[in-house]
Amino acid sequence: MPPPNEDPAVRSARREAVVTFAIFGVALVYTIGYCAMYGYGRDPASLKFVFGFPDWVFWGVVVPWVVCVGVSYLFGAVFMTDDQLGVDREDTDDEFGIGEE
Repeated sequence: MPPPNEDPAVRSARREAVVTFAIFGVALVYTIGYCAMYGYGRDPASLKFVFGFPDWVFWGVVVPWVVCVGVSYLFGAVFMTDDQLGVDREDTDDEFGIGEE
């Protein structure tokens, strides 16, 4: 079966969406897993604070958020590209092109 005749912009957008959802999925699994393991059923006396946050919140929420911001910036600056969408139409007087001769 021959490969589908697909616009390169669609292929690029699909690849970027897959990477975006992969970043989201990894962050989601890590955050929920870490917070569930270290945040629940814990003795309050063992609670430590890191920069004013309980340690499980800092390592389970704050750090992944900061990492995701950095990864998202690098992804947008390096990986994502602008694609040509085609030739621009000439401007017309009428928004819908009605009345052209």
